[in-house]
Amino acid sequence: MSDGPRLPGVDEADEEDRIVCHVDADCFYASCERLREPELRDEPLVVGMGYEAGATNGAVATASYEAREFGVESAQAISTALERLPRRAAFENGEIDESDLDRGETGYYRPVDMDYYESVAADVREILHDCADVVREVSIDEAYLDVTDRTAWGVADGFARHIRDRIRREVGVTVSVGVAPTMSTAKIASDFDKPDGLTVVEPGEIREFLAPLEVELLHGVGPVTARELREMGLETAGDVAETDPEPLVERFGERGRELFDRARGEDDRRVEPKGDPKSFSRESAFADPVEDPTPKYELIETLAAAVADRARREGALYRTIGVKAVTPPYDVNTRERSLPGPVDDPDLVDRIARDLFTEFETDPVRKLGVRVANLEFAAADQASLDGWERDASGTGTGADEGETEESDPGANPVRDDRTAGQSSLADFS
Repeated sequence: MSDGPRLPGVDEADEEDRIVCHVDADCFYASCERLREPELRDEPLVVGMGYEAGATNGAVATASYEAREFGVESAQAISTALERLPRRAAFENGEIDESDLDRGETGYYRPVDMDYYESVAADVREILHDCADVVREVSIDEAYLDVTDRTAWGVADGFARHIRDRIRREVGVTVSVGVAPTMSTAKIASDFDKPDGLTVVEPGEIREFLAPLEVELLHGVGPVTARELREMGLETAGDVAETDPEPLVERFGERGRELFDRARGEDDRRVEPKGDPKSFSRESAFADPVEDPTPKYELIETLAAAVADRARREGALYRTIGVKAVTPPYDVNTRERSLPGPVDDPDLVDRIARDLFTEFETDPVRKLGVRVANLEFAAADQASLDGWERDASGTGTGADEGETEESDPGANPVRDDRTAGQSSLADFS
């Protein structure tokens, strides 16, 4: 792979040069719950809806690997999950006869907390965007990265390991990473060695890697399609790759041709972001919780400069500036202030971020973040900020907690959106 810049048209000609990472969190919701409750580590843990006392309806959102050993699966009816893995709390409270089962045959249950999971996902996404120029976020716990311009095939395994280890070290959750020249193969590779896995499929190795895999492991093949493929005598990806594609097209339509191509490792899709980003943020954690205000404000200055610089490099203006302060054990606090119009002003980002953080300056803080949001990418001359800065230095209008931004920019010149405790960070990403 050339070390210099790519010439127009070269990307299409050198498909095998592409290096795609698929990053997939392992039992993400369960990992998040263990992050704030470390005593749940290595215990059977189920996260879902309908676990409240007396509830009978609901479904499993995530089952830890320990819980799966008891037959608990994602999307399983809550009643079935409870039969296979009774609540640990019920056992310890004497609601379950100890003669019927021992403590190790029970597990922990936590209700879904999407606001909290989104806050953790935002931390992961920040690392992904720092490690790759092109990121396609598929879901809260899954993303594709094109790292072609960041590394080379000879050291791609080390680069992927760096991403995986950095997420574990800085965020505290585990992910599995698959690396391949195509998106579909990278997706399969990330599932190959879970949890905390790393599988690299280099150019020229795709067919050999895919051939022995059962058909349901092919990207996009569910139970129904797998059963139909087996009815056609196709048990493995290698069988699909070596068959006549016409019967596949007759049975599955154009999707049959796609199955044939994917089984052969042929996938020309590019990693493309899903539209423009909604915000930019930078975060950094302290080795230990810090109480002294000085290092905290120094870090805010650094993060504010980095966020403003990225927005300028991306050609983005912003209408909202925010900070995040994570206090022990893992309480996420966010503060935001909205401006009457889009700006590009690094000094303003720094000043507002500092002002928003003042209520936490003496609290122990383990992580800090600065964010700009409500982005606009249209090319336009920047308006004067003199009047806006006078507004930004005021106290706002005292909007209610959780209020959304007014559609009329002049109706609410400056506002703090305050959400304490386990707050939603859906926009802090």
